[in-house]
Amino acid sequence: MTLRGRLTAAFLVVVLGPVLLGAFFVASTVTAVDRSRSTERLAVAASTVRTSVDALCQQLRAAADAVALTGDPAVAASQLVGRGLAAAVLVTDVNGRVTYASPDAPPTPWRDCSEPATASAGPVRALAARVDRRDPTGAPMGTVAAAHLVDPAFVARLAAVTGVAVTLLDDGASAARFTHTTESREVRDAVLAAAGGTSDERVTETPKGRYVRRIGPSAGQPLPLVLSVPSERPPMLHVTLAGVVVLAGLLAVFTAWRLARVTTRPLAELAGAVDRVAHGDLTARVPVRSHDELGRLAAAFNRMTRETGSYVAALTSSRDQLRGHLAVLGDTLASTHDLQRILRVILHSAIAATGARAGAVLLVEAGGVLVAQCGEGLDGRWPAGDPDGSQGLRVPVGVGVVGAVAATGEPQRGRMEPSDVPTGEPRCRTYVAVPFATPGGTTTPGGAATLGGATTTVPGGERSLDESGAPAAALGVLALYDRVGADEFDDDDLDTLRTFAGHAAVAVENVRVHEEAQRLSLTDPLTGLWNYRYLRESIRREVERASRFGRMLSVLALDLDRFKDVNDTYGHAAGDTVLAEFARRVRGEIREVDLAFRQGGEEFVLLLPETDARGAAIVAERLGAAVRETPIAVEAYAGPIVVTVSVGIAVYPDHGSTGREVLEAADDALYAAKAAGRDTYRVAEARPDVPTREIPVPAGAVSPPDGLPRAGRPVQVPREPGGHARSESAAGVPESNRSGPAHARPDPADEPAATAADAARAGPDVARPGPGDGASSGPHPPRQSRGR
Repeated sequence: MTLRGRLTAAFLVVVLGPVLLGAFFVASTVTAVDRSRSTERLAVAASTVRTSVDALCQQLRAAADAVALTGDPAVAASQLVGRGLAAAVLVTDVNGRVTYASPDAPPTPWRDCSEPATASAGPVRALAARVDRRDPTGAPMGTVAAAHLVDPAFVARLAAVTGVAVTLLDDGASAARFTHTTESREVRDAVLAAAGGTSDERVTETPKGRYVRRIGPSAGQPLPLVLSVPSERPPMLHVTLAGVVVLAGLLAVFTAWRLARVTTRPLAELAGAVDRVAHGDLTARVPVRSHDELGRLAAAFNRMTRETGSYVAALTSSRDQLRGHLAVLGDTLASTHDLQRILRVILHSAIAATGARAGAVLLVEAGGVLVAQCGEGLDGRWPAGDPDGSQGLRVPVGVGVVGAVAATGEPQRGRMEPSDVPTGEPRCRTYVAVPFATPGGTTTPGGAATLGGATTTVPGGERSLDESGAPAAALGVLALYDRVGADEFDDDDLDTLRTFAGHAAVAVENVRVHEEAQRLSLTDPLTGLWNYRYLRESIRREVERASRFGRMLSVLALDLDRFKDVNDTYGHAAGDTVLAEFARRVRGEIREVDLAFRQGGEEFVLLLPETDARGAAIVAERLGAAVRETPIAVEAYAGPIVVTVSVGIAVYPDHGSTGREVLEAADDALYAAKAAGRDTYRVAEARPDVPTREIPVPAGAVSPPDGLPRAGRPVQVPREPGGHARSESAAGVPESNRSGPAHARPDPADEPAATAADAARAGPDVARPGPGDGASSGPHPPRQSRGR
């Protein structure tokens, strides 16, 4: 087949293939996207319905609680109905007799919020929440039920909130009959038929192009509902796509014939010139026969060859001058700690100095793999089946050219045939690769390393030796490919590349030393925890984050009880062992997001993000048990040392508006725990700024969707030494109603549901970081002990 025929066939395949695939893809994608979007809309609507019904039920429970707590239920019920918090209130005695019922109350029985409806429950007339009434001695007095009318307006409000059509069935099992609906008459029967064909919450499609989902009745959502949304597929989609494919085919045939005719001759001439340039003849030129794109391509090719020849001549003449500036370049690179920038500068300078077309700097990482940190000119050099440049150059040590250089420590250069290219490395005609390593010793700016009084040459010279005299392990490899204007890299290029490799080794070592020094400045050398310097920065950052996202932050101040007696009795070496073991146990009891600090001496601080007072109390109990129940064994002593810990807890923003205030509140709570007998914890006293109201009726209280505690004004709940502490919302609760001693255990019936943070801390089967995991740590200036 001629070139013209091949071009025509290739153009048709390239054009018509994607057009056909695109048409099929568009049709299937539109259908799939339509179903996916409709399913997502129904899922969001179902979640909104559950949330709305749950909010209504909580409002009704709050109203019923308010009536049950008052001495005159009739007055309270009329007030609630007048305010619109409930449509009707029903009060019964212990025998079930009605003692009060609101005027114009919906007919009973009412559908209870806490129980799902059964198949024979009948139409839903009202939604109600019931609570028990008890006298001051706790004896039952009957029940109070608050109800909300379920009518067409209620269903219409649900449809408006969710943005979908809503139908309320008249029982919990069959979809043949309905009580109220917002569906139109044209699609109502089809929607009910589709809903009757499924028994769960799967999404089905009706013949008239609507997606239907049935929800409820279930616990917390006792209403049997059917939700539906219309399909959004455009009409006549397949006919339109077929017409587009036919028209594209006709245009492709005509265009392919025309392009193949006018392109063949100039391309042949251009191919011949390119072949001459590929063999090093930069004098090759292409005749310019027209002023179209091919003509401009020929002119650009001629201009490129002229400029390339000039560039090669200039590059050759400036190479020696560039080498004279390498010492200044090395000093500049060694003065910064941005490793990626250093390696890019080194690679770019090496390519400019040697006239290479491409190159890469690779460093040895864990597992013995060379990974490219930066590369230049590698696009289009990857053989078929190998990773492309976007995935990076990764070569195991000992494999291929650069792998062998890293394993042996010997530089390599030469020519490579296309069939000999190692797997994972880029295609090239010529290459040069030099290893670089930093031996254990002091590296001088000139490229020498002092090793035990003797001086050996690092990669800027011949080889790097470690302290035993053996070749040093390579840190990485500097590799260049395809020198411009020459067949192979020569010995001068190898010497130049060694110099750059030496600078790369010094730069890598400087960065690693800087990072290690930075880590040591923020950690405590004895316990490995973060130090006081990092505590000040971290508590400021965590308070800002908690304030920005409306979260809570718990601060725990820990102090080992009578630690001075341990030092006086067993010595300071034993005390250091106790501190190190205590730090290890602390790390084993906290999460990865938590931060642990040694504040000074035997004082420690924990920062628990997104944790309220209850979760912090659970952590305090676990820490106390971990220290108390397992004495610490110390070498050179017959028996283990028994120590205990006292803990003070403070929560942002309940106990302070800044990190310093919360930390001081935790410190005061710690002294309260010390005064209570040690080996316990105390929660700081809440700030006295909580407003009061006569009747607490939270309207539409909805739990946060992520289950995490929100920052608010919590009320300190009674607790006992070593027991749980919890906090609940104080909005609307009078200060005089908070009864009980300051450290009494709360009634289990009053315990709130555990938050997600509490659940993550509770239970012996919950996975948590072991020793060495969890939060990281570091040392800081000690504070006054104030007689602990």
